[in-house]
Amino acid sequence: MKNSQRDMSQSSFLSAEQFEWLTQELAGHQNHRCRIVLTGGPGGGKTTAADLFRREIGDSVVIVPEAATLLFSGGFPRSPQPQAASAAQQAIFHVQTHLEDVQSFLYPKRILLCDRGTIDGAAYTSDSPHKFFADLNTTFERELSRYDGVIFFESAAVGGLSIEGGNPIRTESLEMAIALDRRLRELWSHHPRYVLIRHAKSFFEKIGQGLECLKQMVAHHK
Repeated sequence: MKNSQRDMSQSSFLSAEQFEWLTQELAGHQNHRCRIVLTGGPGGGKTTAADLFRREIGDSVVIVPEAATLLFSGGFPRSPQPQAASAAQQAIFHVQTHLEDVQSFLYPKRILLCDRGTIDGAAYTSDSPHKFFADLNTTFERELSRYDGVIFFESAAVGGLSIEGGNPIRTESLEMAIALDRRLRELWSHHPRYVLIRHAKSFFEKIGQGLECLKQMVAHHK
């Protein structure tokens, strides 16, 4: 599989030494549980893609649901106030990690297909990524190393398309969705096995590209 290369012209959150550590850490995952994250800006189609991927691939994968949706749909407070937003994202981080653990324990032989990952929260706060992860007693590169591959679904908002999908938890405008897509992409693109799936007028075409990338990632891990 051809991996997307890091854009060194953008501001980098990883030093050369940190990126080298991350690359070596991932190389040592060959005999470990395969964990792939589906992420992207609001309205990218990742949640729908996760369900279709599970149906296509079958019992070899198990989905880790999106922690933010579980919390906010259950009444967890949501606010744009900076400190409140940061606290909410820290809560989401912990729920995400434990959801991954629970699915690992319940389905020890399956590939984990994560609907978002622990990196996402850093895009939803005003804190720098390093401060966000330091407050959680971890590091940016350590969280990237949790995942063997990243499939990033670009938001439909980038192409001027509607992101309305019937999800009451989604409150972002098109402009906000584009900004979040950019911030998320800047973070996740540091992963050595990051693949960007561009927005497309045909959702089926977009999903087909994502499924092919997923199959290659799974094959690469074996």
